[in-house]
Amino acid sequence: MKTILYIHGPNHNILGKRDPRFYGTMTLQDIENDVDTLAAELGVKTLHFQTNYEGAMVERIQKAALEEKVDAICINPSSFTHYSIALVDALELCECPIYEMHISNTMKREDYRQRSVVSPLAEGILIGLGRDVYTLALRAAVSKLNAEK
Repeated sequence: MKTILYIHGPNHNILGKRDPRFYGTMTLQDIENDVDTLAAELGVKTLHFQTNYEGAMVERIQKAALEEKVDAICINPSSFTHYSIALVDALELCECPIYEMHISNTMKREDYRQRSVVSPLAEGILIGLGRDVYTLALRAAVSKLNAEK
């Protein structure tokens, strides 16, 4: 069974409470439930990891790439998107497709949010579609993995 790792960045643990005009009222648990329900329908396994710490995210990606050999990574790096070379270095270890996701449309926000150091590594980028970015990324990843068979 194919395994897809979801990585949720800083402040995702407080989704539902954090600025609803950008992030809506859904919680991280709501997102994980959406993803896991769809994963079961599509016949894949999903893993979830959330952290507010850059080093923990880097270590989780290293583990996924070097030990677990996950089949795809769907990542919302949150604020790390805009500057974390450490995150980029870890993602470069991955031999699997990477999908970058953002709940809000980062291109309509502050200038610093419009730059992503992660995007050049991504198979696909989903932004501004609210909670749907998570299930759309899963559909894209599964489609790509099935095409590679």
